[in-house]
Amino acid sequence: MPRIMGLDYGDRRIGVAVSDAFGWTAQGVEVIDRKKEGDEIARIRHLASENEVDTIVVGLPKNMNGTIGPRGEICQAFAEELRQTLGIPVVMWDERLTTVAATRTLLEADVSRAKRKLVVDKMAAAILLQNYLDSKTR
Repeated sequence: MPRIMGLDYGDRRIGVAVSDAFGWTAQGVEVIDRKKEGDEIARIRHLASENEVDTIVVGLPKNMNGTIGPRGEICQAFAEELRQTLGIPVVMWDERLTTVAATRTLLEADVSRAKRKLVVDKMAAAILLQNYLDSKTR
């Protein structure tokens, strides 16, 4: 059964989450370190194939007033690159405050700063994807 992948795109890291087979829940999968240009696309392609992904949701960081700034434009260009390279439908989804929510949850769980750094992007991707999945069931 096809799944949906959520990506929290950042300058240094990309958080990855994938839905369950029913499209009800999102689980964080991994954090991709962006070391060499283009390596992240190959890794995303592999994860998409491995998890039978038929749609990718990329977080769109909007300003609090709803406008799209420079960071949002970078994410839109990344989403377009995924569309062209992978041939999978790519949806942009408002990700405002997902990283803040992920960080807050980790702080409340008393996770150390070093461990938070390792998982916050993956958790933000899961929150982003869960928000998208929830919107589809309404």
